[in-house]
Amino acid sequence: MIVRHEPTDQQLESPLGRVSPLAKLITGFVWLAGLLTTTSPWPPLVLAVVAAIAGLTLGRLPLATLARGAAPLVVAAVSIGFFNAVFAAANVDPAAHEVARLGPLRLTEEAIAGGVGLASRIVAIALIGVVFAGTTDSTRLVDGLVQQGRVPERFGYGALAAYQAVPRLSDDLTTLREARRIRGLPGSWHPRLLIGLLVLAVRHADRLALAMDARGFGSGPRSWYRVARRKASDTVLVVAAVGILVVILALL
Repeated sequence: MIVRHEPTDQQLESPLGRVSPLAKLITGFVWLAGLLTTTSPWPPLVLAVVAAIAGLTLGRLPLATLARGAAPLVVAAVSIGFFNAVFAAANVDPAAHEVARLGPLRLTEEAIAGGVGLASRIVAIALIGVVFAGTTDSTRLVDGLVQQGRVPERFGYGALAAYQAVPRLSDDLTTLREARRIRGLPGSWHPRLLIGLLVLAVRHADRLALAMDARGFGSGPRSWYRVARRKASDTVLVVAAVGILVVILALL
């Protein structure tokens, strides 16, 4: 089932939800850029904890929602870290310090450190992304990108329209399966469903493009239904995020 999850009014009215989406986006990029300057696994893990605490308190995200959103990427992080540690080039280096063996494979201290470091970064990205998505309205995000970030209107609102059309794919998939059952074919998963889904998606995109052109998107200056303004809380968030990052990198 293809589902598009939007934050509730409780999250949007929270202190973190009222902050400009552009400020939160800048904060996320600053944190991720800071993680590129270190190979230690501790800074990403600490930033992940800080992001989770901010989401639970300032963002009013339920713990179950935070865990459910981060779980797939956390599992992926553990898997990627494990395989990178097992098949790292450092394991075949005779000078590397061996820690354990998995059958014919040897695990070295350098390989384990690399795998743990990579996994910790994915965990940090997962939690930062979940908190951002759980406290940010997609329409306000595009408004901020277009008005403050100077993103072209055609690209910004076109991407928003495509994002809001995602749930329609679920309805199209259900329709295609029911059509197969009416014809006496199995209604379960079949590769041909992808072709039908692609055709319907192209048709919807064509209608959407015509509707946007009919309303004059990208044809000239436009008025705004909601004006994105810079607030003091935006500056506080960015400054606090940079300060937290500098302290973490300095101590760890």
